[in-house]
Amino acid sequence: MDDDRAAQVAAVAALAEPTRRRLYDHVARRPVPVSRDEAAGALGVPRATAAFHLDRLVADGLLEVHFERRTGRTGPGAGRPAKLYRRAECAVEVSLPERRYDLAGELLAGALAEADDSGEPPRAVLGRRAYARGRELGEAAAVEAAAHDGSAAGRSAALRVLEQHGFEPREEGGAITLVNCPFHALARAHTELVCGMNLRLLDGVLDGLAGTGLAARLAPVPGRCCVRMEAPAPA
Repeated sequence: MDDDRAAQVAAVAALAEPTRRRLYDHVARRPVPVSRDEAAGALGVPRATAAFHLDRLVADGLLEVHFERRTGRTGPGAGRPAKLYRRAECAVEVSLPERRYDLAGELLAGALAEADDSGEPPRAVLGRRAYARGRELGEAAAVEAAAHDGSAAGRSAALRVLEQHGFEPREEGGAITLVNCPFHALARAHTELVCGMNLRLLDGVLDGLAGTGLAARLAPVPGRCCVRMEAPAPA
C-alpha cells in the first residue's frame, strides 16, 4: 500500500472512535472555526478529551488548526490567539477495491474542455490526453527506479506504478494481468469510451517506462481490467 493510500485508510479508521467522529461532525458542520472549549461544551465531554481527539484529527489530516484572537484586540496585552479547528480542505476517500474516478474525471473533463475550444473530436482529444498522462506516470516511475534501485526501469517499475494507481497487477507467465479496474463503474456504463481511454493511458505508461518488453492490448475478461500487458506480436 502506498503512503497516500495508507494515510487515507488511517484517516478513515480514526473516525471509528465514537467521540472523535462526533467531534469531527460538529466541527465540519460549524460555519466558523471551533475552539476546544466550544467543542467540549457542545458534546458534553471534558476539555482534555476534546483536545486529545481534535489534535488526533489534525494529525490524520481531517481537521486544520487556525489561530485567532477572538477578543478583537491586538498588540501587547491582547492575549494569546485561540487555537481553533476547522475541517481540512483535502478530501478523504477510500474504496475497496481501489477506484480512481478522480483520474478518469480529470481526463474526461480536460478532453471535453479542449475539444470545445479546438473543435477536435472529443474522443481523439481524450486518447491523446490519456496517453500523455500515462507517459508522465511512466517517466516518473523510471526516474524513481533509477534513483532507488540504480537500474533502468523495467517490469518491476511497471508493477509498482500500476499498483500505485489501483490496477492490482499480477505477473502471469510473461504477461501482466490487471486484476482490478480503477474505473469500474464508468467502464460498465461507457465501455468503449472508458476502455479506449484506459488503453491509451497504459500505452503511455509503458512508453514512458521503456524497456519492459510489453505492449498493452484490449483483452476484456469479466471481473478484471479490460487491458492486458504482454509481449507484442511478431511483426
